[in-house]
Amino acid sequence: MLAESFQEIINRRRSNRKFDAAIPVPDEVIRRSLERAILSPNSSNMQLWEFYWIKSDAMRKKFVPLCLDQSAAQTAQQLVVFVTRQDLWRKRAAWNLERIKESTAPEPDKWRKKGTDYYGKLMPLLYMNDPFGILTLGRRTLCFVMGLRKPFMRFAGKSDQRITVHKSCALAAQTFMLSIAAEGFESCPMEGFDQIRVKRALNLPSGAEINMIIAVGKGTEKGIWGPRFRVPYEEVVFER
Repeated sequence: MLAESFQEIINRRRSNRKFDAAIPVPDEVIRRSLERAILSPNSSNMQLWEFYWIKSDAMRKKFVPLCLDQSAAQTAQQLVVFVTRQDLWRKRAAWNLERIKESTAPEPDKWRKKGTDYYGKLMPLLYMNDPFGILTLGRRTLCFVMGLRKPFMRFAGKSDQRITVHKSCALAAQTFMLSIAAEGFESCPMEGFDQIRVKRALNLPSGAEINMIIAVGKGTEKGIWGPRFRVPYEEVVFER
């Protein structure tokens, strides 16, 4: 059963903080997992993300202090840095427009018109910014006025944009970690790192941000810090 197999993957996926140095992680495992991560759901299919696969031993060693000497980073066989690229919104919107023009979907003219408006008009409205914050003020005003009359998406300033791209990138990271578990290995998502130095090490532009760094390897018993505790179902799930 597919559901049973998925439950096994969910149960297997634990944050493991110490990996077995004697067991390598084949490159094919990382490649397949990154290919699966690319298929993750994301906001408006903008795919404002990049994944930096740290393959060389020299680069991994360089990243250990950047990850604050965490044991997961010290013992990782592979590292992948998940990066948000909000600054690429124009390029990604144009890419989507090209795919729509090439599409042979049913009712292509009607579908293309919707797609052209979506990526040609709505995406610039949502993602464009100016140094004086005029566009942000305009979006906030529009959200307030339209929200008085009917339900309306409250998407105004830079913080909304950042939240959106980080949510999408985190979804990709989760897909990646589930894939690693399905491949028989373990992972550890790390939020403790020096973002400025990581960006410098990867030669990233100012518009890029680090979402998380994921360490991968063959987990050990010492790498599991006790049993898995979760708040009871009844405390977090509410039926209405």
